[in-house]
Amino acid sequence: SYFAKLRSLPENMVPISICGKAPNWYTGLQYKKLAPKYGFFMEWKKTHDNDYYIKHFNSEVLDQLNAKTILEELSKMSNNKDIALICYEKPSDFCHRHLVAEWLTKNNIHCEEYQF
Repeated sequence: SYFAKLRSLPENMVPISICGKAPNWYTGLQYKKLAPKYGFFMEWKKTHDNDYYIKHFNSEVLDQLNAKTILEELSKMSNNKDIALICYEKPSDFCHRHLVAEWLTKNNIHCEEYQF
């Protein structure tokens, strides 16, 4: 999900930010291992080259991680409750959250965009 819809999440769902820098008002949980790296993120902001972003996000972030370990760490953070991975973009916008969801799904971990 995304920050603008945070208050609409069910009470039993634990939001966890996965962005590089959460809004100043956000005081919830953060998991930086799934955040984009500053260098390629800033380059993408200049060029909006999604293929460049995807290549670098995969090689610099996701390829360095183990999906099972990530799930275990997120589950521990949430006390085994349902989790909403949070960043800024709407579901229709290009976003690393979608890349993370695709990666988790490819690793046999159910992950989908929360529908309000």
